[in-house]
Amino acid sequence: MTIYEYQAKLNNGELYQLDRYKGQVVLIVNTASKCGFTKQFDGLEKIYQQYKEQGFVVLGFPCNQFGNQEPGTAEEAANECRLNYGVTFPMHEKVEVNGDQADPLFDYLKKETSGLLGSAIKWNFTKFLVDRNGQVVERFGPQKEPEKITKDIERYL
Repeated sequence: MTIYEYQAKLNNGELYQLDRYKGQVVLIVNTASKCGFTKQFDGLEKIYQQYKEQGFVVLGFPCNQFGNQEPGTAEEAANECRLNYGVTFPMHEKVEVNGDQADPLFDYLKKETSGLLGSAIKWNFTKFLVDRNGQVVERFGPQKEPEKITKDIERYL
């Protein structure tokens, strides 16, 4: 299995197959616009701009499962990210990342990696790095700032 077997829905409602990112290095992040780690949007946008011409993309998935830190709609979350942090990478519909209602993509990501709490996602801004073949190769906890994973990204570009 790879991430290419899964679908995602952009914040505008467009459903698409993740195979549109075949051949690219992908960083998948569960986000929240009212979180203490929200400043990481700046770093995520910075690394997206730095590497996008080399075949790199960041995919943001708003999630309200941790401390009610994404209470609005997906569109409100995306607008806040664009206005306050200049985010231009794709933002998606709100998802659940843990539990019975977890998005299938995140179930897959968790099975392929493990974190501090086993396969469960600990908090907002957990990051999953996917290589050009759609394989999950790294998992980074929320406290790992995006700028600190550039060497990992470069290894797969």
